[in-house]
Amino acid sequence: MVSPKSVKKFKTTKDIKTSPSTVNQIVGQEEAVDIIKKAARQRRNVLLIGEPGTGKSLTGQALAELIPKGELDDILSFDNPSDEHSPIIRIFPRGEGKTHVNKFKIESLKQFKGQMIFFYILIAISIFSPWWVRKQYGDIMAAASLISSMMFIAIFILFLNLNKKTRKGIKVPKMLIDNSRKEKAPFIDATGSHAGALLGDVLHDPLQSGGLGTPAYERLVPGMIHKANKGVLFIDEVGNMDPATQQEILTCMQERKYPITGQSERSSGAMVRSEEAPTDFILVAAGTPDTIKRMNPALRSRIRGYGYEINMNHSMDDTIENQYKLAVFIAQEVKKDKKIPHFTKDAVEAIIQEARIRSGTSKKLTLRLRELGGLVRAAGDLALEQDSKYVQSKHVINAKKFARTLEQQIVDKYIENKKKYEVIVTTGSRVGRVNGLAVMGSDSYFSGLVLPIESEVTPGGKRSDFIATGKLGEIAKEAVQNVSAIILKYFGEDIKEKYDIFIQFLQTASESGGVEGDSASIAVATAIISALKKVPIKQGVAMTGSLSVRGEVLAVGGITQKIEAAIQAGIKKVIIPKSNANDIILSPEDKKKVKIVLADKLETVLEEALEWKGHEALLRKIKKVK
Repeated sequence: MVSPKSVKKFKTTKDIKTSPSTVNQIVGQEEAVDIIKKAARQRRNVLLIGEPGTGKSLTGQALAELIPKGELDDILSFDNPSDEHSPIIRIFPRGEGKTHVNKFKIESLKQFKGQMIFFYILIAISIFSPWWVRKQYGDIMAAASLISSMMFIAIFILFLNLNKKTRKGIKVPKMLIDNSRKEKAPFIDATGSHAGALLGDVLHDPLQSGGLGTPAYERLVPGMIHKANKGVLFIDEVGNMDPATQQEILTCMQERKYPITGQSERSSGAMVRSEEAPTDFILVAAGTPDTIKRMNPALRSRIRGYGYEINMNHSMDDTIENQYKLAVFIAQEVKKDKKIPHFTKDAVEAIIQEARIRSGTSKKLTLRLRELGGLVRAAGDLALEQDSKYVQSKHVINAKKFARTLEQQIVDKYIENKKKYEVIVTTGSRVGRVNGLAVMGSDSYFSGLVLPIESEVTPGGKRSDFIATGKLGEIAKEAVQNVSAIILKYFGEDIKEKYDIFIQFLQTASESGGVEGDSASIAVATAIISALKKVPIKQGVAMTGSLSVRGEVLAVGGITQKIEAAIQAGIKKVIIPKSNANDIILSPEDKKKVKIVLADKLETVLEEALEWKGHEALLRKIKKVK
C-alpha cells in the first residue's frame, strides 16, 4: 500500500523507484490485477472490457509473466512417408527439438559425404584445367575449356539439388516452434491478424510435379495459436474478428490442438493438412463495451465458463495514494522512452491536474493513461528542445498547446472562423438566439465548442412537431420535443396548437458531425421562450444542461471542456447545472476570466440569460411557477 506521505518524498521522478515487473506497472486496476493472478495460477481465460488506453494489453502481458514456470515445448514437423500431404507433428521438451534437428542434419550430411568429395575434386580440375590447356594449346582452347568447365559445374550442382529433393534417404525435420532460448511463457499479440497468421498456413509450391517441389512438411507455417502454446494469446478488439475465425479460436480452446492447413483455396497449400499441433494457451480477449455485441456467443460463454470477465476502470479516486501512482507512472514512461528527461514535482502535479480534467468527474483521476503518456512525452520533447535538465510545469502547460488532439485543433479553427463571420456572437443581446455549449471528440478525450442556436416562433399551429435543423441525432430530437411541456407549465398554453416552432443549430453538420445528446436542452428552451415572448438573450452568456419535463436542470458531461471553450470564445458568463459544480477543474487564471452560474431550475437560467428590462412582469410570473 502506498503511504499518503510518499508523494511528498521526491523532488524529481528520478527519485522514484519503479518495478521491472509488468504487474506492478498497472495503475488503478487493482481488481483486474487480483483476477489475473488467479487466472495465471489456474490457467483461466480472461475477457477485458474497457475504454481505449486503460491498460488492457499491459494486463495481458502481466498475466503471461505471472504464469508459473513450466516446461515449454519445441514443435517439429516430419515427412509422412505414407501421405506427403499429412505431415507428422512431434512435440519435444524445450531445447531438445534443436538437438533432434541437428542429429538429422548430421546423418543427412554423411549420406552426401562421398558426393561432396567427388564434387570438390571436380572443382579443382575445373579450376586448373584451363591453365593447363592454355599452356599446351593456346588461348582459344583455354577459353573453350573454361566455359565447358563452368557449364559442367552448373549442371552438376543442379543434379545434386534435384537428387536432394527426390532422394528417398534421410529427410531433416523442420523446426516449427523453437523455445530453446525462452525462459518465460510466450505472450503473443494476435490483434488484427488475418487467418493465415493466426491459425497457421502452408506455403504455396509452384513446382508441384515431377518431384521437384518442396516437401509439404517443410512448407508448414505455424500460427500464433501454436506459438502461444503454454503461454498467452492476446486479441484486442476481438469483436472485429471474422465470425468464422472466432469459431476456430473456440475450437482451439476446446481441443487444445489444431492442425496446420493452407488458408487459400487457390494455393497448393490447401491440399496439405498436418497432424494436430498443440494450442494450449490462455486467451486474453479485450475490447470496448461494443465488443460484447459482436462476439461469438459460444466464445464468450467459453471464456465466462472457464475464466473471468473484467470491466476495466476508466478513472480512480483523487487521493494522495493514487496521485503518487501517477507519479510512478510518469517515472515509468521516462525510463521506457530513454530519451526525455525526468519530471520535477511541479511538472508531475501539472500532469495530475490534467488527469483530473480528463476524468470529467469530480474527485477522480483518469486511467486512460495512453493519452496521458503522450502528454508526458510531448512535455519531455519540449524540455529537450530547450536544453532543460528536467521537465518543468511550464513544459507540460506548453505541451498541451502544441500537442493538441485533432478535435481540439478542429474546434480552434471552428471558433476562429465562426467569430470571423459573426456566427458566434459574444456581445449585445438578440431575440431567439443563444450560445449553447457542446463537446466533440473520442471516448478518451473531449474538446468543448460553442454551439449557437436560433429559434423562430410563427403563428399557425399547422405543424404537429417542432422543426429542428442541424443534423440532430435521436436523443437531441427528443430533447427538443420535451420543451413543449416546459412551455405549457410556465405559460399555460400549448404552443404547438397556436404556433409553428423552428429551431436551428447553426452550421453544425460540417464541423462537428451534427448534434447528439440532450445537453443543449436548456439552451433550446431559452431560445424558444425568447422568441415566443420577444425577450432578448444576452450574447455574452453561454449555457449547457439537460432539462427534465418538470423544468429541473440536470447534470451533463464535459463541463470543464465546455467552460474552456466559452472562455476561448470570449464569453464572460456560463450557466451550468448545479449538480456539476464539483466537476469544474479550471486553472486560477481561467477562473478569473469567467463567471459561473449554477442552476437547478429553468427559471434560474432564464433570469440570468435574458434581458428583463421592460419584461419584469413576465419574470415575476415565471418565478411564481412551482
